[in-house]
Amino acid sequence: MRRPSVAELRPVVHPPGVKDRRSGEHWAGRMYMREVSLRVDRYLVNTLVTPNQVTYVMTLAGALAAPALLVPGVWGAVLGVVMVQLYLLFDCVDGELARWKKQYSLSGVYLDRVAAYLCDAAVLVGLGLRAADIWGEGRIDWLWAFLGTLAALGAILIKAETDLVGVARHQGGLPPVKEAASEPRSSGMALARKAAAALKFHRLILGIEASLVILVVAVVDAIAGDLFYTRLTVAVMAGIALLQTLLHLVSVLASSRLK
Repeated sequence: MRRPSVAELRPVVHPPGVKDRRSGEHWAGRMYMREVSLRVDRYLVNTLVTPNQVTYVMTLAGALAAPALLVPGVWGAVLGVVMVQLYLLFDCVDGELARWKKQYSLSGVYLDRVAAYLCDAAVLVGLGLRAADIWGEGRIDWLWAFLGTLAALGAILIKAETDLVGVARHQGGLPPVKEAASEPRSSGMALARKAAAALKFHRLILGIEASLVILVVAVVDAIAGDLFYTRLTVAVMAGIALLQTLLHLVSVLASSRLK
């Protein structure tokens, strides 16, 4: 069977609004990965591969970011970035394949969210274990592993705070929340939210951004000959995760999402 061209695929798998979703599309997807995924789609749309099978592969790639980061030196950081980029690629492909084949399922949506939780957590846990220097000749410093795990917990809780809005509205018999409802009701909270969004510091604990930061600090540490900047990064990300968990919870409660 003839493979569809990218031009034939695009209007079907990238319908209007897909790249413009405020909370559903990552900047890396808009910038480059959606174009890469279109080229991968061509080889999958006429096969027996299902969207859910791609989602399983995506989940595995995200989870493998943690053991990849345990490889010492810059190469471990490079492997971590590769795993996360593969996660992002398959995250694009599974939805595009579902649109082309018209194979939609709630289990696919559920698995997609599980994978998102797992990828972010795997990167931060891997960072903490990396900072603990578990393969080093000296004493393993488990403080950094604890802080990495704390950052991972915060990243998971932030996602859960968002997803639980839908759970609460469903149990209350309300329709899905609209984008406008995410704006805080008070002007002070709205200003604080805009300031936080402009700074984008919360993105540092997302798997894609975190993996890139880890690669940069791995290069710096390789030059310096120690793990100072990796450990500083763990401490900063743990602090961001704790602060953002609290701020996001307040933002949800101060908005109209639960009204």
